[in-house]
Amino acid sequence: MPRQIVTARHVSAALKARYAAIREELGVPGEFPPEVLAETERVLREPLLTVDRDETAVPFCTIDPPGSMDLDQALHIERNGNGYRVRYAIAHLASFIEPGGAIDTEARRRGQTIYSPDVRVPLHPPALSEGAASLLPGQERPAYVWDMQVDRTGEGTSVQVYAARVRSVDRFDYEQVQELIDGGTGDQRMVLLKEVGLLRLAREAVRGGANLPIPDQEVHQDEDGSWTVHFRPPLACEDWNAQISLMTGMAAAELMIGAKVGLLRTMPPAEQKAIDRFRHQAKALGVPWGGKQSYGEFLRSLDRTEPKQLALIYEATGLFRGAGYAAFDGVVPEHPEHAAVASTYAHTTAPLRRLGDRFVLAACEAISAQHDVPGWVRETLPTLPDILKKSDQLANAVARASIDATEAAILADRVGEKFPAVVVEVAVDGGERRRSRGAVVQVLEPAVVAELEGDADLGAEIEAELVRADIGTGKVLFRR
Repeated sequence: MPRQIVTARHVSAALKARYAAIREELGVPGEFPPEVLAETERVLREPLLTVDRDETAVPFCTIDPPGSMDLDQALHIERNGNGYRVRYAIAHLASFIEPGGAIDTEARRRGQTIYSPDVRVPLHPPALSEGAASLLPGQERPAYVWDMQVDRTGEGTSVQVYAARVRSVDRFDYEQVQELIDGGTGDQRMVLLKEVGLLRLAREAVRGGANLPIPDQEVHQDEDGSWTVHFRPPLACEDWNAQISLMTGMAAAELMIGAKVGLLRTMPPAEQKAIDRFRHQAKALGVPWGGKQSYGEFLRSLDRTEPKQLALIYEATGLFRGAGYAAFDGVVPEHPEHAAVASTYAHTTAPLRRLGDRFVLAACEAISAQHDVPGWVRETLPTLPDILKKSDQLANAVARASIDATEAAILADRVGEKFPAVVVEVAVDGGERRRSRGAVVQVLEPAVVAELEGDADLGAEIEAELVRADIGTGKVLFRR
């Protein structure tokens, strides 16, 4: 799909100003305090821990978006009899962050890395997250190594977690990995990533896991300084790679539940009324959901390029609500499952960018070694769900407001034009789909999701006239 480009210099300047205003309005943290930077310099000179175990001979590789510097995970997969040995190395922040110190205190204030199109506001000082702790290629780094045995069906059979020194030998982005696999030129790591990824996807389907395939809407700045927004089609290798991360998170949850201490990522099952409503919408749009088909299977079958099925994908967001975090120590939560994963699960694999993962990793290393979970972990656990919830809300608000502003900038000089669009949301009353004077449309070119004035039917393909595009508020409005 051609990308729509903002070329006028005054528009780009206005857009940058809007991004800055969004961060200020929403209270995104600014520069790191001097005491945090001073502590960072100290631990870079002399890390807090020395990791003795040496796994630098293992040819780990990283797979991340292009340009990423905060590399949390490195992967190695090899055959092991009829199954596989999967080693997943994750950044070892315990080597650099003193519990209760300045870096730790500031990280708890931030909660996670916040992404704007023009800048990234990191959880930790870049000298740490993009330098000494990042699993950069060719550099020896301390890591938590998840050493997982996987059988020929993709089922994990055992896991060990330990600290070791590792060295990534290759740094890939997703397009490179996909090209290597599709072209048959990838080494064993790539071949087995696909094998294990496909096996894990099949197991996810059997479990009843679900993934909401809403098109990713991304904002980029081009070399000439212009801004673009587009829907990015996912690559198959992204799903395979995500399955390794999910497997690690599921193993972490199992370890912590067994020890009755930890932090889970949870999501309640969809309410029956939401499921009934969604079934009705599917039937009304001519895409019936079979009675024996799980909602995960049904969602996987939908085609995001077909208008009525695209509308159903947006409507399915009502089935994915209530995600949160559950900390526990001594008593396992009554409802520990994550409904979309269809299993217990924990955020584990992104400690450079997400606060809670650091505590999960330290807990799992101790549990795996049959040691006591560190006191600094247990003391902090009760505070983490609220911190993480607030930081999730902030990150989502920044992302949405930034995309809204970019959409408005791209469309600012096109008011009065008509665009092909698909109606992806309408108001719902009593479980019945109805015509509405308030709806949402997805325009494919440019990649915009915005409000619509006028009567509309869910899934309808229409010509939508642009009536407003305000960079200052991010407001974009179409009408029939």
